Amino acid sequence: MASSMHAGDDGTGFAEELTAHLTGYGDRPFIEFEHQWYSGTDIERYIDQVSGALDDAGVSGSAPVALVVRNRLPHAAAILGFIAQRRPLAMVYSYQSDSAIARDIEALRPAAVIADREDWTDPVVAASARIGSAGVALSLTVPNVESVMPRRERGHDHDPALSTAGLHILTSGTTGPPRRLPLRTAVLRHTVLSMTGGLAADPQDPPELVFWPFGSVGICQLLAAPFLGKRMVLLEKFTVQEWVRAVKTYRIRRTGVQPAILRMLLDADVAREDLASLESLPGGSGPLDPGLRAEFEQRYGIPLLWGYGATEFAGSVCAWTPALYDEFGAAKPGSVGRPLPGVEVRIIDPDTGSELRVGEQGFLAARVAVIGPEWIRTTDLGSMDADGFVTLHGRGDGAINRGGFKILPETVRSVLLGHPAVLDAAVVGVDDRRLGQVPFAAVELRHGMPTPGERELLDLVRAELPSQHVPVAIAVVDELPRNTAMKVLVRDVAALYEARSA
Repeated sequence: MASSMHAGDDGTGFAEELTAHLTGYGDRPFIEFEHQWYSGTDIERYIDQVSGALDDAGVSGSAPVALVVRNRLPHAAAILGFIAQRRPLAMVYSYQSDSAIARDIEALRPAAVIADREDWTDPVVAASARIGSAGVALSLTVPNVESVMPRRERGHDHDPALSTAGLHILTSGTTGPPRRLPLRTAVLRHTVLSMTGGLAADPQDPPELVFWPFGSVGICQLLAAPFLGKRMVLLEKFTVQEWVRAVKTYRIRRTGVQPAILRMLLDADVAREDLASLESLPGGSGPLDPGLRAEFEQRYGIPLLWGYGATEFAGSVCAWTPALYDEFGAAKPGSVGRPLPGVEVRIIDPDTGSELRVGEQGFLAARVAVIGPEWIRTTDLGSMDADGFVTLHGRGDGAINRGGFKILPETVRSVLLGHPAVLDAAVVGVDDRRLGQVPFAAVELRHGMPTPGERELLDLVRAELPSQHVPVAIAVVDELPRNTAMKVLVRDVAALYEARSA
């Protein structure tokens, strides 16, 4: 793979490699879904059926299509096939209302819409008809693929933004509505590197465990298996029971996780021996609380190799390797590792844009070779030490300005997480007519623990931090609002305060 890392800048080289990898499975097991294995031949059959349906509908090979995406076998096959064919593919979240799906489709104006049978609701059919799109339904039952809107109507043009071959995926939407970003086919090389970490292909290895939502940069989990020649276990969504089953059954040695998953495993009191095969857990999709890291590593003895990335970077830009962890892990527990090959990272002054010195905090910016020569600036606060390791210090744009006092939500959150009954917490800024913004918190409790009163939690923050950090209110909820990638939704937490005030 490394020998052709720069081949085919238009994505042809990457697409040809993926095609070869998919063909290489043949009759060998490739994907397990709902406890049943499907061979490489089965997956190619799905791909051919979808392509045939589009051909019959008059949709050319270069015309963009929209996929109402679910983590299901037919959807996985369709995604792999479209990437291999270098067809523009726009992801539409299925975890929204029928009318919202219809609005997305109508805004995109794709040549064809592909969706599970259950997602072909009246609003979706009507929206597809209005824009003249062909329609294809997917399912695991025979027929696996069938036409819903038989022909694409002539005279209807798609959104020009969809002309780029590759994936048009969605950001996580933690601080606002998700945005759709194009990842050219060639850029997907970096996406694969984010998950494989330069590992050599070995078909005899345990399968990859795939459960991150396909609509976002979680698609990198799907691409890792074929480029390593490995099998994969596909979960439609994460559950502790199914995740642990896969780890135990196939003796999985590594798989990506998010902070919420670590908390769920701890809260479920999963037996240490059930996770004994895991040699490490790479992680990301949010900051890792030091207390959570310590609790998990002490309970299970599994190193957490935390990284940092974003949809805009097509995956990770910083990560730990097992070798780096062995050498530096104990000395740098809060770091997200070093920049990956093909990535440059700098810490810049938020006001001037100039690069800061070693150890100074500023906004993180990165340049990913396969994306282009431009520096992509974030509002994540970071620093870099003399050894090139990056540490994150929260979000610069998430700072709460309370009458001139700047409050980082992570600072308040870390104190709340110190309460023995608190499983997770979120802190957001809410509008205040006098002070501009004030902090509000919501906490999710551990099962079986006594419920702390709001005053008790407020006193905890008051005892640890200056008074301006104390939230105006703290809501105790059964579950924090999260998106499909299990990131806490800032706007939904703020809505809890609005509902309380009303």
